[in-house]
Amino acid sequence: MRSLVAEFGERVRAGDPLAPLTTFQIGGLAALRLDVASDAELARALAVAHAHGVSPTILGGGSNVLVGDDGVAGLVLRVRTHRIDDEGEGRVRVSAGVTINGLVRWLVGRGYRGLEAWAGTPGTMGGAICGNAHFRGALIGDLVSSVRLLTPRGQFVDVARDDMAFGYDASRVQGSGDVVVSAVVIAEPGDDPARLRDIVRTSLSFRKATQPLHLPSAGCIFRNPDRERDGVPAGVPCSAGALIDRVGLKGAASGGARISPVHANFFVNEGGARAADVLALIDRARTAVHERFGVELREEIVRLGC
Repeated sequence: MRSLVAEFGERVRAGDPLAPLTTFQIGGLAALRLDVASDAELARALAVAHAHGVSPTILGGGSNVLVGDDGVAGLVLRVRTHRIDDEGEGRVRVSAGVTINGLVRWLVGRGYRGLEAWAGTPGTMGGAICGNAHFRGALIGDLVSSVRLLTPRGQFVDVARDDMAFGYDASRVQGSGDVVVSAVVIAEPGDDPARLRDIVRTSLSFRKATQPLHLPSAGCIFRNPDRERDGVPAGVPCSAGALIDRVGLKGAASGGARISPVHANFFVNEGGARAADVLALIDRARTAVHERFGVELREEIVRLGC
């Protein structure tokens, strides 16, 4: 703690609430929390933490995560980098802390085509790259040409898309200790911003009609199963939400958490929900789907401290 305070002063916070920093609005306290506003600050903070045996946890926009009721030990580093730089020839470098919605607005306003259908996607670029975010069959990894990473040794490296081990909800960042610093997005210039804004409105309308946007959630709880890999029987949909619906759990509740009646792969916080409530619903849904269909649902959300 003293070493971090010596480096960053009063910006280091002890016992800081994490729930307000997540889209689920659930979770306990961070033992230590620090917001970093540049790549250099991120590198220094990680170096100090590692040197003093403090375990770091990276937090971006707070979507797609469930924070435990007892909070998160060690240091929570919240990435607040917001640079977007046009590198020419349809390549735009985007810092990890830029929100997907912020990036869409930037691109659309300048007539860049490629990400307009992603309007309404929660979270930041760093989290999207780490989990290879998807929307209606499209993967964010297919829309980048390279990713800049900060390695556990404190080195900045540029990694080509083909070397990022992108897969469904997967990338090389998971489990490697690397941290996403920025990514170069492929976006085609020269389109009409008005036409792109029409696509944005269509995307937002689709989300509003199919997702419970009026309540706090983390997005989809489970990954959609793969028919071959996960042994989904013929005639059974490869959709986690549809499977949960078919076992009759749409609308099921535990404490302040509920499986959304709008979309069964969204669990919502109806007020005062605890992580334990969400975990109880996760176990209930996973068990019911496995018993009925023999399919093991795998979580898409990232657990922090639980």
